[in-house]
Amino acid sequence: MINIFKIFLKSTAVCLLTVVLFSCSNTSKSARDFLADKNLPVGTAKNIYHIYKDSGYITSKLISNRMLDFSNRKEHPYNEFPDGIKIVNFENKGLDSVTITGNYAITYAKTSVSEIRGNVIVKNHSDLSMLTTEQLFWDQKTNYFVSEKPFCLTKENDTIFGVGFESKGDLSEHLAKKITGKLETTEN
Repeated sequence: MINIFKIFLKSTAVCLLTVVLFSCSNTSKSARDFLADKNLPVGTAKNIYHIYKDSGYITSKLISNRMLDFSNRKEHPYNEFPDGIKIVNFENKGLDSVTITGNYAITYAKTSVSEIRGNVIVKNHSDLSMLTTEQLFWDQKTNYFVSEKPFCLTKENDTIFGVGFESKGDLSEHLAKKITGKLETTEN
């Protein structure tokens, strides 16, 4: 009688354990939804050094200490770089380059628009121009910069200060708003 009781207890325990194990269904979709509800990233990457290529040529490099992947967001998936970012874009088969750095960045996957904040510096290494500001929006599709914050643009013969700035990605053509400073112009 005692043996039958022991067997009954063991089989009941095994059945309960089996029910508990198989009742938990954790699909990747439910895990992603859980992370999105808790505002947690679906992935984290450290010490990033990412190279983009096109037709065998390096077109840009992305360097960052940490990236948080929020691609689990349905409406606006994004990547966040809370420890800063450095992007080097290469033009003319690598002969010309533009470097963009900042203390924080967020880039939205659907729109290809990035916001870079905190000590933002854009350097064109070909003509030695440099833009500094505290916030910059970058449309990666059109390679266009926009800022409504105070800025300083240094060119070969000019230093322009102002509030509000728009420019092509290589700083070659720009629209500066509310400007001050010494400017050299040529009349046609």
